[in-house]
This record gives sequence, C-alpha cells and structure tokens, in this order.
Amino acid sequence: MLFSKPKQVVGLDIGTSSIKAFQFKESGGGFQLVHADVRPLDPEVIVDGTVMDAERVVSTIRDICRENKIKVKNVAISVSGISVIVKKINLPEMTEDELDESIQWEAEQYIPFDIDDVNIDYQILKPIGENGNRQMEVLLVAVKKDKINEYTGLVEEAGLTPVVVDVDAFALENMYEINYELNRNEAVALIDIGAGLMNINVVQDGMSAFTRDISIGGNQFSEAIQKEFGVSFEDAERLKRGEDVEGVTFEEVVPILESVSSDISSEILRSFDFYRATSAKSKDAISRVMICGGCSRMKGFRDYLAKNLGLEVGVINPFQNIEILEGSFDFDFIQEIAPTAAVGIGLALRRVDDK
Repeated sequence: MLFSKPKQVVGLDIGTSSIKAFQFKESGGGFQLVHADVRPLDPEVIVDGTVMDAERVVSTIRDICRENKIKVKNVAISVSGISVIVKKINLPEMTEDELDESIQWEAEQYIPFDIDDVNIDYQILKPIGENGNRQMEVLLVAVKKDKINEYTGLVEEAGLTPVVVDVDAFALENMYEINYELNRNEAVALIDIGAGLMNINVVQDGMSAFTRDISIGGNQFSEAIQKEFGVSFEDAERLKRGEDVEGVTFEEVVPILESVSSDISSEILRSFDFYRATSAKSKDAISRVMICGGCSRMKGFRDYLAKNLGLEVGVINPFQNIEILEGSFDFDFIQEIAPTAAVGIGLALRRVDDK
C-alpha cells in the first residue's frame, strides 16, 4: 500500500461528514503544525462509506489546497469499514523475504474476500513460542482494491498524489503515540466515533491488540432527532450539541441521546468482550478509554459512556504535543476541530518509508 519515495505528506482524512487536511514540519525532534483545515460535507455526499458525489468531494479537496496555499502534492489517506480486514495471525518463524513470497497464500486462509480482489500488507510483530516450536505473530491487513481505487481516484482527480494508504484505526494509534505515553502492561481503548462509523483500537503493551469498525455514529443521533421532532438535519445537529432550536429544547432530546448512546455503549462492550475472549493476555483488562470524533463533542456523552462502560473515559487532544506557533492559527479554531482531527493528524505524521 506504499506507492512512492519518502517525501513530506499532507494527511487527508476523507470522512462521512467532513474532509480534514493537516501538514507538519519536523521541528526540534517534534512536529510543528503548518496547515490545518476542516471542510464539512453534506450528509448525502458520502453514505455508509460509499462516495455518492465524487465531484463535490474532489472540489472540496481542491478548495482546501487552494485556499490554504498547500504546495505539497503527496498525501496520506486512510480507509475503514467492511472493506478492511485486520487480523493477527501466527505463522512459522521465517525471514521477511520468505514471508513476502508466501503472504498471499497465507492470507487466503484468513481473508473472506477473493485474494485477487484485495491489496495485502503485513507487519511482523514479535516472536512467540519456545525453542523448537518458534512462531511469529503477524499483523495482516487486507483492503478491497475497489475501495482503495475509489479513494485514490478522488485524490488524483483533485491533482494530488496518494503515497500512503493507511487504516483509520492505525492512524488513530499513530496520533496517540505522539501525544500520550503508552505504558507497558496497560490496555487502552482508542475509540473514534465519527458521523457514520466507529473505529475501536485496543492498544496493549504499546501495540495494536484488537481493532473493529462498527457502522454506528453521530448520524444515528441526528436521524433519531429528525424522526421524532420533524426538524432539519442542521437543527438536529445543533440539538445534539446541546443547543435549543425553534420549537424544541435540548432537554426534550435527552432521552433520544441516551437511547442512541446506550446502543453505542453496547457495541463497545461487545467489542471489549471479544477482545478479552481472544487476547492471549486477557488478564490485562482495559484500564481506560480515550474517545475522539464528532460524538465526543456532544453534551454529556463522555460522562454517559463512562457510566455505561464502568471505565474512565477521556477525550483525546490530538494537538497536545504538536507545536503551534503563536499567531499562526486561531486558538478557538484549533479547539473546535480537535475532536475530529485525530485520524488526519495520524496520517500527517506518516512518511512513505514507514512500515
């Protein structure tokens, strides 16, 4: 999934409700923010991860580049959803060259798609087992080619070059590692709850231990409010953020917000149960949850989630360890976009020679 030589990249997160773009330059061993922009998309442009109006996506990307005077053409993008398969597998110990030659055959046993229809990548994680029965743990990723082609095609039509195709959950982890300390023997659940999709990545001992994408998100709140009160999508968005609109108060929509929040909590708990059932170190319970995405801005959502999960829940700040020069960006703007910036920032941290 790597296409070019090592060069500076723009992280371009093409989401259900918005397109986010970020660019850094390395500064004193860290990263300094150079460009940051978030542009909303109408709800009918991308539906359930499928691009319904490519022209509007392309024009939005072009607008971002033109109005921010972004000169870098190389971009890192990411994919998620049902077209993406991530599995940890155990294989006989072998060299990376040997695995390169055999990965297609090995992957066929674990991927529910025709092997000719997917792009495959892998990462050797660690050796396991005793001498004489040595194996290695491998992270296997397969993405349907039509999904990759759809998103790379949008980028190319906008005049840019896709040099990295990542997975949302891994971009989220990349962002987290830069901004927060990953403690050994601790399992932390990183959860990005966007408009149409929720990404879960349980990071254990400093590496991804479990990932899952679930088709639930902020749009469920808005649609439920629209159905109950007959308001516009825009008013539903305002109500779920804690504002009153003409004819409807926030207090009136609280039961709906709690109902959808309960559904989201149930999906998270099911995922945690599956993680514990399949983890080799299941005794290491998840110690805390860190959330981001548009839902993390909703009034009372974090507290409701903490109560339902019975765990500490924090909100990720993806700019925590990013240098932002005084006067270069409006502080209120950075605060406003922070909850939805996590994947885009993780992508902007990528370099083409990363593995």
